[in-house]
Amino acid sequence: MTEELPQSVLFCCDHNSARSPMAEGIMKKFYGTGTYVQSAGVMGDMDIDGFSIAVCQEMDVELARHRTRSFDEMEEWGDDLSSFDLVVALSPASQRKALELTRVFHLDVVYWPIMDPTGLGETREAKLNAYRQSRDQIIQHLKSRWGEPRTET
Repeated sequence: MTEELPQSVLFCCDHNSARSPMAEGIMKKFYGTGTYVQSAGVMGDMDIDGFSIAVCQEMDVELARHRTRSFDEMEEWGDDLSSFDLVVALSPASQRKALELTRVFHLDVVYWPIMDPTGLGETREAKLNAYRQSRDQIIQHLKSRWGEPRTET
């Protein structure tokens, strides 16, 4: 049985350059604008990953304008962690950081073990396939938690 959509979700991973932006973009496409969705990383030291942009573009999810940010930058820019109903960690490091930052707040932190596609594959096609695997893992988690997409996909 699927759950009701929360009012706000924060996806997080290591750098906010691959997995968490994919999750943010896909969730917005699948479930519309009724849920406030953002993403952050333990570090915000990289640009959005080109392979993430490419595999999301295959399903009409636009990531090219995404700007990476860390948990610290997120709070500097006015997004308070305590305002989120749910934090979805996509890497062990981001789960640890999210639990540390939210220990005094009443909100759920869940962990989805999404493969880190960065650095995998020797050829462009092999790299794209690794990113597609991560994208598809995110899609499966989204659907199992909140059901089939409610918008055109």
